[in-house]
Amino acid sequence: MRGSEFAELKAFAAVVERASFARAAEYLGLSPSALSQTIRLLEQRLGSRLLNRTTRSVSPTATGEQLYGRIAPLFREMAEAVAQASAATGQTGGVLRINTLGMAARQVIAPRLGRYHRAHPEVILDIVVDDALSDIVAGRFDAGIRVGRRLEKDMVAVRLTPDVKMVAVASPDYLARRGTPVSPADLHSHACINWRLPVDGSAHRWEFEKAGKRMDMAVEGPLVTNNSDIGVAAALQGLGILHAFDRERVDAHLASGELVPVLEQWSITQPGLFLYHPSRQHLPSALRAFIDCLLDKDLGSAGIVAGKCEQ
Repeated sequence: MRGSEFAELKAFAAVVERASFARAAEYLGLSPSALSQTIRLLEQRLGSRLLNRTTRSVSPTATGEQLYGRIAPLFREMAEAVAQASAATGQTGGVLRINTLGMAARQVIAPRLGRYHRAHPEVILDIVVDDALSDIVAGRFDAGIRVGRRLEKDMVAVRLTPDVKMVAVASPDYLARRGTPVSPADLHSHACINWRLPVDGSAHRWEFEKAGKRMDMAVEGPLVTNNSDIGVAAALQGLGILHAFDRERVDAHLASGELVPVLEQWSITQPGLFLYHPSRQHLPSALRAFIDCLLDKDLGSAGIVAGKCEQ
């Protein structure tokens, strides 16, 4: 295969995986116009249209889907071969692609970016925040971070955080006006702030448990959102009761008294955050070091020549 042909296929795969010419061009270090020209050359060479383009989206045609399905495993194999060769020399470098929930990006990854970069300056981190539970294999990610119960099958999982106790909260002003619910059934007469699931757009069903009795229910209220900051702001302003899964967003407000817990005896515990990756014989050294960094381990403890993720 000529170098130009390899570059065309790599560009095509990047567009499919990111569903965007702009994001693919940024990843490849090309201008959008240069990337478009590369894709046109590939389509002309193959004599078939590979991508459906609109002003808002890009998706593979049937032919493009078939081509991508054949070349994606090859690119993964090449990436693993390079990573294995790099590990054999004691060097950690290359691009490490991570698909993560926004909550995990804030809580676990962001505070450790500097530590990881200082230990491994040759690694380029490609962090994609994605609450829609994308397939990390199809997207050619090295690893993903999800809540434990949402892990993909046939993956190696590493716990990053303990399980977390969910909490329903409301402002003192709201409770003064509407009263305090004493059982989940009381929520049907209250205003509730709903969370829209990013996977299918449906509203989250609130879950409760007490004395071994577990229940889930649909609630109604003045606001539905897929953004935790909006939900917390609504609760603070007295719009209704919020069922908070992202404790980082509400704990400070609970401590200050701006929010008050309700239905505490019915609170359930949700699985914590896990990093997961495909089972491989040779784990890329950059990913191994990234896992150790998120766990605040000595990066040298796993046989990787680097340093520490120091506080």
